[in-house]
Amino acid sequence: MASPAGVDVVVIGGGINGTGVARDLSLRGLSVVLYERNDLAFGASGNSSGMIHGGPRYMTSNPEVTRTSCEDSGFIQHIAPHLLFRIPFLVPVVPGASGRMWLELIDAFFRAYDDYQPLKHGEKHTRLTPEEARQLEPGLAGEMSGVITFDEWGVDGARLCVLNAVDAENHGAKIHVHTTVEGIAPGPAGGWVVTARKTDGSEPSTKVHTKVVVNATGAWGPVTAALGGFGDTEVRVRPGKGIHVAYDRRLSNYGIVTNAIDGRQIFLQPWQNMSVIATTDDDYFGDLDSVTATSEEVRYLVQGIAGVFPQVREARATLTWAGVRPTLYKYGPHEDSLSREHEIVDHGNLGGHATAGKTKQPAPGVYSMIGGKLASYRIFAQEMSDRIARDLAPESRCRTHLDVLPGGDREPDALRLATASEITPVAARRLTYRHGSIAEQVTERIAKEPRERAVVCACEPVLEAEVRHVVEREHAETIEDVARRTRLGLGSCGGMRCAARCGQIIADARGLAPRTGRAMARRFLETQARARIPAMGPEQARQEALLVAQMRASLGEDESGS
Repeated sequence: MASPAGVDVVVIGGGINGTGVARDLSLRGLSVVLYERNDLAFGASGNSSGMIHGGPRYMTSNPEVTRTSCEDSGFIQHIAPHLLFRIPFLVPVVPGASGRMWLELIDAFFRAYDDYQPLKHGEKHTRLTPEEARQLEPGLAGEMSGVITFDEWGVDGARLCVLNAVDAENHGAKIHVHTTVEGIAPGPAGGWVVTARKTDGSEPSTKVHTKVVVNATGAWGPVTAALGGFGDTEVRVRPGKGIHVAYDRRLSNYGIVTNAIDGRQIFLQPWQNMSVIATTDDDYFGDLDSVTATSEEVRYLVQGIAGVFPQVREARATLTWAGVRPTLYKYGPHEDSLSREHEIVDHGNLGGHATAGKTKQPAPGVYSMIGGKLASYRIFAQEMSDRIARDLAPESRCRTHLDVLPGGDREPDALRLATASEITPVAARRLTYRHGSIAEQVTERIAKEPRERAVVCACEPVLEAEVRHVVEREHAETIEDVARRTRLGLGSCGGMRCAARCGQIIADARGLAPRTGRAMARRFLETQARARIPAMGPEQARQEALLVAQMRASLGEDESGS
């Protein structure tokens, strides 16, 4: 890992805020280095509900969050049109006299929300009778006074994050994943010296001198700030855990919003080629590097959704995932009531903050980004970049709402790509969804090396050419990294049919020993099994035991490769 002699900005954190800032500053002509301890989108950005939504739930308590989310939704649709897809939602309202009153109130609420729809190119809400709603969604059950509809947009959050990083790199930034920042210290002649090394210890530590440091590590923010001896009181978040359960197909045509047993709002949504139920919101005090769903949390969601959509109990759950929101700290309120606003902490303007009898010295040029959400990441990154650019590039202007992300310039003809490359139309369509016009670069590989048209993951599907592309062009180093970028192994087979082959390809592409690829596959499959277990019933658990035994038999070689 080469160490730059000196740069303008070091960004710590490869989530959506970090990559968003790296892209914005790079477009302004500043030199940027980004370090991520795990992988791009490892945290909340890659474990969200997958929506660029307008945030109607925040409209009464914090309308500015709703406005900025809707505005950024429109901008994100412009810069990454291939990644977004419309999700219309249905809101069933309880029956009876109180239900009729609630129907009028919710109808009025969404009339107000309609004012924001032009910002995010959404359809205005409608009011349906129970009979009309069941014509649209036959799976709806139970008595209802009526149903309200509203519009939102789905997105692959991990790919949005990766594309921001790739575009930053295209404009001169240096991106280092699986790289741990070990220290932040004052430079001998001003500025800061950031020390980093490969997380696996495969390379020696390096140092880079920088004028500005941006801490964009989300829920890890207080830990990162402490590396420089600052921020233990200024950088405060209240981590909130949210879990999701995925099913092997689309169960409904529409998203459905309802309430869980405690009155919290939860939902079922069709998302790409599967269905997702979500989400919890609980204070989290555990290991941020190992956040998993529990069977109790899964039952909580399933019970709530089954009240309006009973067939969810009969559907096959194939995956759970969990993320931790870096919510702004506030003592006392219920987790669900915490603000989703964002905040920039300027460590150089703290006025000698006193802590435990000691005066904390200001750290000019060091900033922490806390709070925020996927739907308004771009404007948060712009605010951070504007503040940095005041000193380093005062004539520059933000262009992240104007310049499209890689692949967003046009949508290639998927059928033509399929015919020319001799791949299935489904594979071509999924390829163009993930990569936009860059899909043509992937299929150009097949023209040069026809064996790369082979399907590695049949569930998605993912081709060998795409696996090699994300390793060579998108900083994927492990099977988990490839899965975030392509959804390989996240379908109904849980990786059983593709992990071993993917490990072989990664080892070959990176010049690693074959046994390293096998070890990657074993790790990935064990992780996937742990993610499925909380959502399993008795029958699926028995089948899982057979799959795990098969996996261990097929990947049971020792580390020497014998």
